Amino acid sequence: MAAPLVDDKVNILVVDDLPDKRLAFQAVLEELGQNLVMAASGADALRELLARDFAVILLDVNMPDIDGIETAELIRQHSKTKHTPIIFVTAYADEMQTARGYALGAVDYILSPVVPEILRSKVKVFVELYRAQRQAQALAKAEADRAAAEEATRRSEFLAFASRELGASLELEEGMQRLLEMVVPGLADEALLSIRMEDGDVIFARSAGMRGVRALDSLQELPAALVRALDEARSSGYDVDVSLASGAGRVVPLKAGERLLGALLLLHARQDVPYSSPDQATLDELCSRAAIAFDNARLYWSLKREMTRTKEAEEKLQQANRRKDEFLAMLSHELRNPLAPIRNAAEVMRRIAPADPGISWAREVVERQVTHLAQLVDDLLDVSRITQGKITLKRAPVELGRVIQHSIETARTLLDSKKHNLVLNLPATPIWVHGDFARLAQVVGNLLNNGAKYTAEGGVIELTAAADRGEAVITVRDNGMGIDSALLPHVFELFTQGERSLDRSQGGLGVGLTVVQRLVELHQGRVEVLSDGAGKGALFKIVLPCISEVPQAPPEAPKREAAAGGGKRVLVIDDNIDAAESIAVYLRLEGHDVRTESDGARAVAIAQVFAPHVAVVDIGLPGINGYEVARRLRAQETNPPALLIALTGYGHKEDRARSQEAGFHHHFVKPADPRIIQSAITGWVAEADAAVQTSVR
Repeated sequence: MAAPLVDDKVNILVVDDLPDKRLAFQAVLEELGQNLVMAASGADALRELLARDFAVILLDVNMPDIDGIETAELIRQHSKTKHTPIIFVTAYADEMQTARGYALGAVDYILSPVVPEILRSKVKVFVELYRAQRQAQALAKAEADRAAAEEATRRSEFLAFASRELGASLELEEGMQRLLEMVVPGLADEALLSIRMEDGDVIFARSAGMRGVRALDSLQELPAALVRALDEARSSGYDVDVSLASGAGRVVPLKAGERLLGALLLLHARQDVPYSSPDQATLDELCSRAAIAFDNARLYWSLKREMTRTKEAEEKLQQANRRKDEFLAMLSHELRNPLAPIRNAAEVMRRIAPADPGISWAREVVERQVTHLAQLVDDLLDVSRITQGKITLKRAPVELGRVIQHSIETARTLLDSKKHNLVLNLPATPIWVHGDFARLAQVVGNLLNNGAKYTAEGGVIELTAAADRGEAVITVRDNGMGIDSALLPHVFELFTQGERSLDRSQGGLGVGLTVVQRLVELHQGRVEVLSDGAGKGALFKIVLPCISEVPQAPPEAPKREAAAGGGKRVLVIDDNIDAAESIAVYLRLEGHDVRTESDGARAVAIAQVFAPHVAVVDIGLPGINGYEVARRLRAQETNPPALLIALTGYGHKEDRARSQEAGFHHHFVKPADPRIIQSAITGWVAEADAAVQTSVR
């Protein structure tokens, strides 16, 4: 059941200085069932009137101190009781007193002694009238409260809708359009929204009846008064009203925290700005929420721009990295081309030159420098391949002692040339790891070369290997020039080297330690470096996971020395004439019949007449490349070469796969040692002889 709008009982004030009369009034009026309040004087009556509301006042005219007329005057002076009905009660009434009483707002005069029925009926009328007034007031208040609640709900729903719409997209222009569509025509006849961005203002406008919004290039398209109002609001952070001949407007700044983002201009056709307090509060809240949404959109825009710039920078870096890799590959090819004939010529000198100490020294110098230059090229290519993830490890159980012995052999030349004392501390029991033998040997060899390079002549280099809690630990310690503390954290970075002397006596490109770190990490290991500073040597420590069980390889069949089977017809095809001739000279010394050709198409034609057993083909030929030459040689109907050997400056995995696909049996990277080519021919002859013997049996 709903609560009543007003209380059932109302208050009736009886003012009389005589107790028996007050008692008589109480007896007469208690049948009305209302709250009777008794006052013995005018002062008591005034106190009661200040404390509560009354439907009617029964006021005795003749009282001591303050009589009824004076009390009525005081009652009428107070705004709360100004219109409360007063019934005067008096034993006698002359015309002057009656007129004065009615002038004070008296509603009736009752002569005493009173007639109970008349008194009750008159008081009841005012009680019902008071109750009706209270009922009407309560209804009006309820209606006003309901209207206010509905309006508050409408505003709340509008603001909630605005929040959803403004927050639905992080695109600034879309959010600005949605705000303008919300305020026009609901809150204004026209509106303009300006948001400051790093590269200028973004400005949109909308008019009633317009579909969508229109973009403005500049605020200067607006009347000067509006431009001034917008500038003032955006600088002060306060609302600014503006008057125009065509109407009036208000500029509301958009603030996110203490940051001013822009301003919203609302224009009306009337001169007055028709905003009530609730409308202004709604507008302020709408602008506050819009500012938050636009601030998020600005941050998103800035983030997108930074992401775009970062992506463009990454693409440029990737493009530069690709060009770098292509350059390194091209460089290696171009460097290997001249290295190949130099190495071949040195080998020919070894075979045919007289035993002259000067010639032997010169040949050894050439061989050492060619080997050194080839190693520099290989280091550059290793870094490039590791960076691109093109290194594929040939994992197998590897005994660490064999790796160390092999790496010592590769570094022996440098160690001996600087008269270093190499101290080995190797365990008595084998240590096995799962890795790539060649790459692990390269890692240890690089550390030995690094120690030898940066240690003065006659220094000590100590190499130690041990197993510790399931890990293989290799350390290389030297007593050389050490590493400065500022350089220590960067020693494994590409192209990083210590302070270089003018003569660059240590040489190198600063890539060897980078290769070490990347190869160790590919083996799931780690490498560390320690040094107490310049002149105090350095210690490099490699940690690799051990394996506890090594599968037993099947016993190898005993090998027998293959016979050379006599000289073979060999066709060498290379556009580098020195490279082709140097290989030809060496192979002729081995007893082969050798012809050279620098053009692929002519080589295919010569092969039909020469009928070579072996073709040594450079891949990078002009015209048709080496792959196509191999395919055409294999496709010959009569006497195609039985052995195809590829020579190239490219040694990537995909390059070897292309060679195999084209039909090559071997793929050698320049500068290839001519003895390797001869070994490949010898192996092929041995296999052919074995096949013949098997068929005879």
